[in-house]
Amino acid sequence: MNSDHDQHTATPTPDTPTPTPNAPTSQHPAPLQGLRVLDLATLFAGPLAATMLGDFGADVIKVEHPRKPDPSRGHGPSKDGVGLWWKLLGRNKRNITLDLSTPGGREILLKLVADADVLIENFRPGTLEKWNLGWEELNAANPRLVLTRVTAFGQFGPYSRRPGFGTLAEAMSGFAALTGEPDGPPTLPPFGLADSIAALSTSYAVMAALQGRERTGRGQVVDMAIIEPMLTVLGPQPIWYDQLGYVQPRTGNRSTNNAPRNTYRTSDDKWVAVSTSAQSIAERVMRLVGRPELIDEPWFETGSGRAGHADELDAAVGSWIARHSRDDVLAAFEKAEAAIAPVFDIRDVMEDEQYQALGSITEVPDPELGTVRMQNVLFRLSETPGAIKWAGRPHGADTDEILTGLGLSSSEITTLREAGAL
Repeated sequence: MNSDHDQHTATPTPDTPTPTPNAPTSQHPAPLQGLRVLDLATLFAGPLAATMLGDFGADVIKVEHPRKPDPSRGHGPSKDGVGLWWKLLGRNKRNITLDLSTPGGREILLKLVADADVLIENFRPGTLEKWNLGWEELNAANPRLVLTRVTAFGQFGPYSRRPGFGTLAEAMSGFAALTGEPDGPPTLPPFGLADSIAALSTSYAVMAALQGRERTGRGQVVDMAIIEPMLTVLGPQPIWYDQLGYVQPRTGNRSTNNAPRNTYRTSDDKWVAVSTSAQSIAERVMRLVGRPELIDEPWFETGSGRAGHADELDAAVGSWIARHSRDDVLAAFEKAEAAIAPVFDIRDVMEDEQYQALGSITEVPDPELGTVRMQNVLFRLSETPGAIKWAGRPHGADTDEILTGLGLSSSEITTLREAGAL
């Protein structure tokens, strides 16, 4: 396993630069080194976007309420009273506690804003304004600030002030309507899919806004509605409906665009997933399973034509796979250069040789839990790699250090703490 300072490593092709496996050095600084991000958000899109920025060198300061920590600290399983989800979500962040509704907390935030590049928040629209911390006040404190606002429905419109989470985006975007068996109910994912997609989109939006700042010299507001990235990744649904009145149905594991495409059970009671998006792959699969005559059918020439005969193709592929063990099926498909993958759970992921080659799971020393394993940084850069410097830290662990860095004395910090601002 890689150390906490290792980035993903991979065997490069001859013309590909070798990704730097170690943490940034003075010769190879992290690409976002020097960028300061204030993370005021909770659950989960905003904080995850800040994590992604921190993974590539941004100095991320996590701001939490002194008496109401980020709920992710208590989400999911914990060990010895330590929330494990937070270890991932809070990595590479320094933590400070501030009650923004108090005069002292507001004053400290404005001091932090004065030296920040990005502020990420996900309060219901109007909340920052209620505390006199809206765009007008933040922009006055730092005209180059990028204020990033992540909410379920955006900053305006009839739903903007409703409470909302990623689940609602998964429902409203059309994702749930597409997911599940044809005769079953719409199905929601068992993890934060919409939040994760919104986090990726938010980190992209932040970088676009910062590049815009390089051109204009001014900061700006990013308005990220979680319902929109989810809608975007569903592909051509709007244009299909606009031009054809076509509404894609629920098809379970099948695709309306190609076949065979499904999960299949092997003889040793394991599962594999097969995809035939390319015509050449579809032909290889049919030859492999002993049904080459289907290739000559007129409908086999297109993905949509094959999808219209999914029952026949599934029967051909499924019956062949059912007679072989998973290892034999995978070996046969690999030899035939046909696309297949085993259906993994997390136990398989942790042991898989491809993930190990990429360094996708890495070890991070942690003072509370010893060594923890988690996902590595999201991608590899050959010259300016990212790194995990530490896992999520205790609530408010860096408060005094951060405030001292702002020039506050120990007595001033004590006064703020006694007033409930910290």
